[in-house]
Amino acid sequence: MTAKEKVLSPQFDSGSLHWGRRLRDVAGWRPATGLQVFVGIILTAWLLIFGYRRTMHPVSLLIDGQPVTLQTHQTTIEGMLAELAGPLYPEDIVLPARSGPLPTNRPIQIQLASLVQVKRNGRTTLHRTHLRKTGELLRELGVQLGVHDRVLVDGQVANLDTPLPQPAVALSRRIPFQLTILRALPLYVDDDGVPMQFETLAPTIGEALWQQDVVLYLGDQVFPPLGTPTSSGIRVHIRRSRPITLMVDGREIHTRSRAKTVELALQSAGISLNPLDRVTPKGFVQLQDNLTIRVVRVAEKIVTEQEPIPFETKWRPNAEMEIDARNVDQKGVPGVRKRQVRITYEDGKEVRRGMEKEWIDRDPVDEIIAYGTKIVLRDLETPEGTFQYWRKVRLLATSYTAATSGKARNHPLYGITRLGLRAGKGIVAVDPTVVKLGTYVYVPGYGKALVGDTGGRILGKRIDLGFDEDNLQLWYRWVDVYLMAPAPPASQIRYILPSWPRERRR
Repeated sequence: MTAKEKVLSPQFDSGSLHWGRRLRDVAGWRPATGLQVFVGIILTAWLLIFGYRRTMHPVSLLIDGQPVTLQTHQTTIEGMLAELAGPLYPEDIVLPARSGPLPTNRPIQIQLASLVQVKRNGRTTLHRTHLRKTGELLRELGVQLGVHDRVLVDGQVANLDTPLPQPAVALSRRIPFQLTILRALPLYVDDDGVPMQFETLAPTIGEALWQQDVVLYLGDQVFPPLGTPTSSGIRVHIRRSRPITLMVDGREIHTRSRAKTVELALQSAGISLNPLDRVTPKGFVQLQDNLTIRVVRVAEKIVTEQEPIPFETKWRPNAEMEIDARNVDQKGVPGVRKRQVRITYEDGKEVRRGMEKEWIDRDPVDEIIAYGTKIVLRDLETPEGTFQYWRKVRLLATSYTAATSGKARNHPLYGITRLGLRAGKGIVAVDPTVVKLGTYVYVPGYGKALVGDTGGRILGKRIDLGFDEDNLQLWYRWVDVYLMAPAPPASQIRYILPSWPRERRR
C-alpha cells in the first residue's frame, strides 16, 4: 500500500484515533500551514463520525403500539433507553426487562404511563398510571366519591366509566392531563325557623341556594351574604320577608318586608307619617302575609272667612219735603262678620269643616232716608178739562173686561167689582194698599176713572183699566197716574210705595 492509500484508508483502533500521527509518519514532519490544519480538522471529524456510525445498528421499538426504529451502538436495553429523546419513568413498562441485552429478532415493547395532574383538597400532585378509565384511576388513588362529589377530566365532567386521555407517543412532550376532584360541602340552612341541610359543590352561598331551588325575594335577608364562599360546616340564616301591599299617596305598591309590625313596615319602606295621618290597620298590628296597609294623608288648615252684615234702612218723615220726594240723610254701610274655620283634608280632598270661633269685626251702619209728607195740590190740563191732583204715581197699566175677570157668565157676581159696581169703562182695579178704593184718578190716554176694583194679580204698582166687553183695548205699558183731589187723611196715605213691579229701564 502506498503512502497515499494509507492516508485515505485509516484504521479505527478500539475507539482511539491516531490520524495526525499516521499522517505525519507518512508525509514526514514539517510545519503545517493554515490550510493543512483546516483540512486535518475536517478529515478528523469525518473519520470520527464514520467510525461511530460503523458501530451503530438498528433497534425496533413498539411505543404504545406505534412502531419506531432507532439507530444505536448500545448493546443493552438500558443503554439504548438512555439515548431516547425523552425520559422514561419507573412506572413505564419495558419488555423485555431493562437490564437485559438488546434483542435481535423481536422489537422492544414500551408502554408509557399516563401523566396525571391530580387536584384535590386544595393540593396538586403528579401521578403516573396505566389505567384507562376514571373509576379505575380513582381506586388506584384511593379516592372514594360521595353522592354529590364530582370529577373533572381536563375541565370536563366525567363519570366512573369515562375513558382517560391516552399518552402521547412523543416522549419529549409527554403532557399531563388534569384530574380534578370536587368534594361536596355540607351546608346548614335555617330558613326562617325551618332547618335544611344539603351538600353542594357551588362556590358561593348564593349559587348553592339557587341550585337547591331555594327562592329568595328582594326583601329577604341572608347571612352570611350570598357572595360568601362556601366552606365545610357553614351555617346560613334566611330571614324571610312578607308580601304586603301599600296604598299611599295615590299609589298601590306591592312589596315585601321583614318588619314585625305595620309601623315598622312603613318605616322600612321609607314612608313617613304626619301626626294626623291615619293608618289602617293600626301601627302596632303584627305583619301578616298579603296584608294591605292603607295610609290616608290627613291635613288641617284654619282659614278666616268673612261675610257682610247688611245694614238696615230706616225711613224718617220730613214735613218740609213734598210727598214722594226722598233724601238719603245717612248712607248705610254693611258690617263685617268674621269666623275661623278648621278645614280637614283626606288625601287632598276636603271632608269636613268646623267653625272654631266667630266675631263681628265691624258693626253695620243704618241707612236713613228722609221722605216727604207734604201734600201740594197741582192743576192738570187734560182734554176733558182741568183737574187738581195731589199725587202722581207711575204704574204698570193693563186692561180687562168682565169676561176676562175669571168668573163664568152665570156666576152671580159676574162683572161686579169690589165696590159693587159693574165693570166697564171708567172703573179701574188697583192694589188698595197703594191707592185707596174710591179714589178718583186720571190716566192719560184712558181718562178719568174710579178706583173701584181689585184683583188677585193686581199687586204693588199695578193698575188694571176696565173696558166694556165689546170695546176692549189692550194695554201693557207704564203710565203716570194722577190721584185727584181731595187728598185722604194722612193716616190713610201710604207715603212709601212698594218697589214692585219695577219699571224696565231702557
